[in-house]
Amino acid sequence: MTEFSNVSCVILAAGKGTRMKSKIHKMMHQVGGIPLVGHVLNLCKNGLNTNNIAVVADPNEIPTLDYIKENSNSVISFQVDKLGTGHAVLVAKNEINAAAQKDPESAVLILYADTPFVKVDTLNLLIDKVSSGQDVVVLGFEPIDAAQYGRLLINDAGDLLAIREYKDATEDERNVGLCNSGIMAFKAKHLVKMLEKINNKNASGEYYLTDCVEIARKMGLNTSVTICSEVETLGINDKVQLAEAEAIYQNMLREKMMRNGVTLIDPSSVYLSVNVKIESDVIIEPSVVINGYVTIKSGARILAFSHIEASQKNPIIIGENSNIGPFARLREGSQLGKNCKIGNFVETKKTIVEDGAKINHLSYIGDTFVGEKANIGAGTITCNYDGFNKFKTIIGKGAFIGSNSSLVAPITIADGGYVGSGSVITKDVSADSLAVTRAKQVEIKHWAKKFRQKNNS
Repeated sequence: MTEFSNVSCVILAAGKGTRMKSKIHKMMHQVGGIPLVGHVLNLCKNGLNTNNIAVVADPNEIPTLDYIKENSNSVISFQVDKLGTGHAVLVAKNEINAAAQKDPESAVLILYADTPFVKVDTLNLLIDKVSSGQDVVVLGFEPIDAAQYGRLLINDAGDLLAIREYKDATEDERNVGLCNSGIMAFKAKHLVKMLEKINNKNASGEYYLTDCVEIARKMGLNTSVTICSEVETLGINDKVQLAEAEAIYQNMLREKMMRNGVTLIDPSSVYLSVNVKIESDVIIEPSVVINGYVTIKSGARILAFSHIEASQKNPIIIGENSNIGPFARLREGSQLGKNCKIGNFVETKKTIVEDGAKINHLSYIGDTFVGEKANIGAGTITCNYDGFNKFKTIIGKGAFIGSNSSLVAPITIADGGYVGSGSVITKDVSADSLAVTRAKQVEIKHWAKKFRQKNNS
């Protein structure tokens, strides 16, 4: 396969997405744990290995713009007036001209931020055709229900003659089964010329990118079609389609994990995201959610009903042969060594747990370092927040924290230190020492018997 580093991509991301019925911009709705636009950016950056990316966006959608800037080196062009796909691509005129000047024979791909499933291999087929002499290549598909998709009209030789939008199509044209995905590849040197010839004399009064096919034919250029599966062309316009897309993507992620040696006991109940990395021989029990930048090493087991979620800034690592759950919650920045145990109803955040350490039951451990083979008893809390600032707790190697203890940070329990059950520890504990903070136990003989007699009389 040809190296395509000189390929240019124009991603259309300015659509309002009113059918989403949401204050969140359509392109920022998530599938597989990242925004729709993120999937297409990753396709260009990592799949096609190109940095020549132009995104056409709405200047008022600040979160979308911020995400694009943070996650790519894309040039952003603004489409203020929504006058159709042809107009949207022309907004990126300067970037297209730059690509044509650099390499007139190179391919420019037109992609859509709400179409996350197209495969790299499919796009490479379009690019190959441009490299082989085609000037315009359209990605088509044959749906079960053609509905109101635009139709691809081809001749007996397989040349693409036109793309007819459903609103403008005749009955005979509507009976054509080959439909337009919207994704197209152009030879760079011709694209701007074609865009400038588009008019808006159609049922919608918009500038259709699809008109480029007929314009190219009049210019004596070569036009053709590449066909892909329907699922690759799935566009997302409302919450129903978003849910359908999530279901499809989850199945893709689950299958990928299992084929790489991960055991999912009940695959349909496990939810994953794009940036999760799981090594072989990990076992994941039912009803587990793993989202964000999470790495799980070989031999680990994630028990049922656990929730693990991390950001890129504060990833989670679960070491080899560690055991998580059931009903555990690991938050961002939790990093576990080998053979660790995080038990039922335990929550950790920004916590390093070294090899062999155990936090078995009903505890909150945040902003904490837990040394090798330390044991933290049930109901232990690290009191890390004073209402304004966060403070760190250090629990040394081999330390033992008794049940129902509160460790008020900042505090250090040195190696081998013991904390008696039910203690509230506010001062550092030295190595191999015992710290206990309890009121002295007092027993009043026969008090309970007298109390009952009084209240029963």
